Amino acid sequence: MPITETTAPLYAIKAELFRSLAHPTRIQVLEVLSAAADHSAPVSSLLGTTGVEASVLSQHLAVLKRAGVVTSARTGNTVVYRLSRPLVADLLVVARAFLRETLSESGARLAAADDLPALPDAHVGGGTP
Repeated sequence: MPITETTAPLYAIKAELFRSLAHPTRIQVLEVLSAAADHSAPVSSLLGTTGVEASVLSQHLAVLKRAGVVTSARTGNTVVYRLSRPLVADLLVVARAFLRETLSESGARLAAADDLPALPDAHVGGGTP
């Protein structure tokens, strides 16, 4: 079924969600929030966990917030970020399962490569043997 005028905006929203997830620091932040009992953490905790500069973390959090993946609340000098919906944590669980399955397949391929017939030693570096 082709994309229609009605479905195009829905696909665009999904694409924006995946774009917002497309950085290792943002995934790490979401995993930290997902692991927290109340799915929230103060910025100071996120800074300590990610090890990135405050300005860099702020930019990543802004991307996640614009995409509706996280929300924030200020209490005094503390800003706390929270997953906007528990489904975000579920999405990360599925992504982790996908990763584990993919790595498992890669491990099996590497093991199979070890069973290939031996090759002569290569002369790496272009020098004379």
